[in-house]
Amino acid sequence: MINIIAEIGINHNGDIDMAKNLIKIAKQAECNYVKFQKREPEICVPDKQKNKLRNTPWGKMKYIDYKYKIEFNKEQYQIIDKYCKKIGIKWFASVWDKPSVDFMKEFVDIAKIPSALISNHDLVKYARKKFKTLIVSTGMSTEEEIIDMVQVGNPDVIMHTNSTYPSPVEELNLNYITYLREKYPEKSIGYSGHEYGLVTTFAVSVMGVEWIERHITLDRTMWGSDHLASVEPQGLMKLVKETRDIEKSLGDRGPRKLFKSELAKRESLRGN
Repeated sequence: MINIIAEIGINHNGDIDMAKNLIKIAKQAECNYVKFQKREPEICVPDKQKNKLRNTPWGKMKYIDYKYKIEFNKEQYQIIDKYCKKIGIKWFASVWDKPSVDFMKEFVDIAKIPSALISNHDLVKYARKKFKTLIVSTGMSTEEEIIDMVQVGNPDVIMHTNSTYPSPVEELNLNYITYLREKYPEKSIGYSGHEYGLVTTFAVSVMGVEWIERHITLDRTMWGSDHLASVEPQGLMKLVKETRDIEKSLGDRGPRKLFKSELAKRESLRGN
């Protein structure tokens, strides 16, 4: 069965109640996981960006202050952990720095290295030592960078993705999934989609992926960098249901089977 990840990421906009609502929707859709993003802004935000002013729903503020505004603290993640356990859905996060690795290790035993950081070998190796399951995304990377990351980090799951939000459909290059499966047969291969619509995500369901990830939002028109490339609740329900239907429809390779549902039609048309 394909593991389906509903990435909340930063689409909670710093609101714990909104995060819980998104978790609830992912559970109702029967996703396997919800995912967040964890980072220390002081470490992750480039110095030249920190003091730039940005218009936000909370007024004009420095970029570094905005990043802190939408970053959940330990108490809030304790609420998330408790809520996920209560309703019965697994959760984890993308980790952007070593302190965030240590932070998330207190809650979960699975983590993801985002595309932006797969060339940070210190972080990749550090996360590999800490987590039982390590997922990496390959967006915005060269083939050489991906090869180096696999050698350094030995991830369990390699996710194909295009890091443009939203991704142009002609640049999705879904056949790279087949390439990854052939090159790394011992790894689980996944797909993290940032494109409009669902049809291309349905396509990867028959390409041998074991993981599918899509960003989710309450409303694609909300303020924030990731909402536009996200899936709204109704779309998430459709994504999960139709992915499961595709899985059920594939059947087994081999000689054709005569199914019980065909027997009555066979008898009426062939007489035997």
